[in-house]
Amino acid sequence: MRSRIETQRLVLRPYTYADADRVYEILSDERVYPWLDDPPHQPMASSEAARASIDRWAASEAEDSFTGFRAVEIMESGLVAGTVLMARLERNDGGFVGEYEVGWHLAPDCWGHGYAAEAAEAFLDAMFADGIDEVWCGMYPHNEASQKVAEQLRLPFVGVQDDPWYDGDSRLYRVNRDEWSTR
Repeated sequence: MRSRIETQRLVLRPYTYADADRVYEILSDERVYPWLDDPPHQPMASSEAARASIDRWAASEAEDSFTGFRAVEIMESGLVAGTVLMARLERNDGGFVGEYEVGWHLAPDCWGHGYAAEAAEAFLDAMFADGIDEVWCGMYPHNEASQKVAEQLRLPFVGVQDDPWYDGDSRLYRVNRDEWSTR
């Protein structure tokens, strides 16, 4: 995985411990953490917990070249707006069959500027160029903000259905390399 990707306004780069306070700020915000993972949703507990997450993200990337968590840094200010990620999807039955998910989450002070779509598009471009064949995108059915980003990216909509990786129903999208290159 590429360590650094630049767009017109953003730098996508690995997280460092210097980002821990911002990670904690974002992942402890009640407007952000309820949209992530399965319930029970818990705010991040501390900057120390953020450093532990940064370590886990780096370790997961070292184990799997298609896994990556990138800080979305606003070029003009240096502020970390949030995260764009590619994660292995473990099925509810515990199996891994080569499926990956693109995702994003931003700090509320960075919402509404198009950063999520810009970061995700650049990240997907790089991942498909690096050889990933297919990518999923899933979200809670009522997550309208992420739905808008998926639609801006022109990800093919699969439907709202029982999620094979998370509990309950999700709004699912799936795109392969050919579809991405001709969208």
